Amino acid sequence: MKLQNPLIIIAAVLILAGGTISAGWLGLNWQYVNQWLRLPKDSVSSLNLSPERIKVIEEENVITGVVERVSPSVVTVGISQTRRGGDIFEFNPFDPFSSPGRGATIEQDIGSGFIISEDGLVVTNKHVVSVSNAKYRVITADDKSYDVVKIYRDPDSDLAIIKINATDLTPIEMGDSDKIKVGQMAIAIGTALGEFRNTVTVGVISGVGRGITAGDPFASSAERLDNVIQTDAAINPGNSGGPLLNSAGQVIGVNTAVSAEGQSIGFALPINTVKEAVNNFNTTGQFNRPFVGVEYRMISRQVAVLNEIPEGAYVMAIVEGSPAERAGIQPDDIITRINGDKVTTANDLARIIGKKKVGDAVSFTVWREGEERSFTVTLGTQE
Repeated sequence: MKLQNPLIIIAAVLILAGGTISAGWLGLNWQYVNQWLRLPKDSVSSLNLSPERIKVIEEENVITGVVERVSPSVVTVGISQTRRGGDIFEFNPFDPFSSPGRGATIEQDIGSGFIISEDGLVVTNKHVVSVSNAKYRVITADDKSYDVVKIYRDPDSDLAIIKINATDLTPIEMGDSDKIKVGQMAIAIGTALGEFRNTVTVGVISGVGRGITAGDPFASSAERLDNVIQTDAAINPGNSGGPLLNSAGQVIGVNTAVSAEGQSIGFALPINTVKEAVNNFNTTGQFNRPFVGVEYRMISRQVAVLNEIPEGAYVMAIVEGSPAERAGIQPDDIITRINGDKVTTANDLARIIGKKKVGDAVSFTVWREGEERSFTVTLGTQE
């Protein structure tokens, strides 16, 4: 009889508890109990969750999983540059560090990138690291800062590989951009607006095989990019150079540009193009594409007429030791023709040179001091 008393008491407690839950007393019901017990997936139906709710939960898990896995491979690119004092276009009366008559060192986060090797190779956009006399740094997800010791710029596309002295980094996994489909998930990670590091945005692949002009259309950084990926995942200034990812956490593109004329229209270089460039770099130590070595700004027809000068590419600077310098081309020259072809748009110079090979001799016609002169440039490679 003594053994029966405890069993009767336990049975009574269970019956009382079951009645309480079934009646909804004390705010309890079986759904909460099942969640608390963490029943297996085959018991999800007892929670009365809709298929839409289950889909949202699964999608959130995919996104958070990708972000956790990939974030250690995403970096911020910063710049340190000295501005010239006294320049009316650079002087900012609201900036206490900017004043006429003296220079000021500006440090700022300007772009993004991702790690492709354990020993410090990072992919970013060429326009992110386009200033030749500036110092750059890379900041990893754990807030470690590294000075950039070498920059390799691809003369054919908006791509650059930068080198930092680091070890045991986490390389990103590259996917296959030939296999992406319109409508599939796209995740972008980068330093939005040069201020908000590791910003995550989500969307879909909106289109493939697009053609755009990236960079400043009035400067040498402008170039025509074909076969790029379009996405509606928010890409802001500062996201440039960061990865565009699929749901498996593989990088499928390098975020490059955003449309200024529309909303939710961003573009990325296909990762397969990047892989080809990286393979070439790993083999030769450079991109091994024809290089001239001029920084230029286009002179439009209107500007040419007003100033009584020809249309063409106005040479702003010459890279020291470059083929252009060896050939005798100088700053303030205006390149009007290359091998007889007119240079009238921002893409002409890059397009013409892009069809040549390293070592080719190319005829440049330039306007200098009121007359045309011809120079023969033997194309080299950028070191």
